[in-house]
Amino acid sequence: MGPHLQTLALSQFRSHARARLLFDGRPVALHGPNGAGKTNLLEAVSFLSPGRGLRRASADEIGRRAEGVGWKVAATLAVPGLIHEVETQSLPGEARTVRIDGKAASQLDLARLVPVLWLVPSMDRIWTEGAEGRRRFLDRACLSLFPDHGEASLAFEKAMRERNRLLKDGSRDAHWYGALESQMAQAGTRIARNRDATIARLMEAQGQAETAFPAATLSITYPEDPLPPSEELYAQGLERGRWRDMAAGRSLLGPHRADLEAVWTAKGVAARDCSTGEQKALLVSLILANARAIEADGTAPLLLLDEVAAHLDPSRRASLYDEVCGLGLQAFMTGTEPGLFAELGARAQHWEAAEEGGVSHLIERSPP
Repeated sequence: MGPHLQTLALSQFRSHARARLLFDGRPVALHGPNGAGKTNLLEAVSFLSPGRGLRRASADEIGRRAEGVGWKVAATLAVPGLIHEVETQSLPGEARTVRIDGKAASQLDLARLVPVLWLVPSMDRIWTEGAEGRRRFLDRACLSLFPDHGEASLAFEKAMRERNRLLKDGSRDAHWYGALESQMAQAGTRIARNRDATIARLMEAQGQAETAFPAATLSITYPEDPLPPSEELYAQGLERGRWRDMAAGRSLLGPHRADLEAVWTAKGVAARDCSTGEQKALLVSLILANARAIEADGTAPLLLLDEVAAHLDPSRRASLYDEVCGLGLQAFMTGTEPGLFAELGARAQHWEAAEEGGVSHLIERSPP
């Protein structure tokens, strides 16, 4: 059995005043009406990874406002041969903190414990909206395979912010520009290398699997100049582009300009031109491929699938459950009706979410 949560405790987390759940490593099927707190539970699990969670919420948006005491998520995480106690919380007006096995840790340390992947309804528009969402999707996959990707991204963003400030101020300090551009080139090249390797891993994982979901051909594109292939050439490109960037007020060359393109391989149709159902199937395919690529490294992710079952026909829904169980990973799946998870049967733990007076309650149920 791969990494999995044994316990999950929530305190003042959105609609959950207090909750404690016990898990045995099987997938978790959570049903209940809209507004009962199902997505809130998945969001809590997503905070066991770096970043702002599956809703991209700031820390002060999450705590129950009536109490005003902040929020906390605590979990017991089992990995092969080890048990870790993980806590993350935020007090009112303060940034999120992390503790692992009783010791203060960084959010990036979470990525080294267990990868967390998710697919939520807001991602259904990923192929038709702006490039930022697709970059975020790709970088989440990168982080799951290369934990150092988070460090590279933070280093790049910090150096680019400083360079952009110089550009907006009209500074001509070549020495300071050079130092920042060297940092951008080093971190940006690592980001690009991780992205290329991740795309290769995802496509390999798709090609090796027999699945009911379509394979996607992936590539990275840029609206203007592509990223130079080495740190040295990238730094030189930034130096040459200073005047152009000064006119724009921002850096125009780098991995922050990348876009992820996907094509339905068998049909040769770009994802943005596929039907809504086909776009969803491509997303499910990529999430499963990501999980298989992680499994090839000898581990497994936590997988969060919010309202996925309702958008799949019965055949694909059954195939999804078979693949999740076949991968041996702990997936948390939500739906409005228990019948959506009937094909899982005893292969999963089944929970019901209900809401009363603005507070969510969770009850374990027998398989439908």
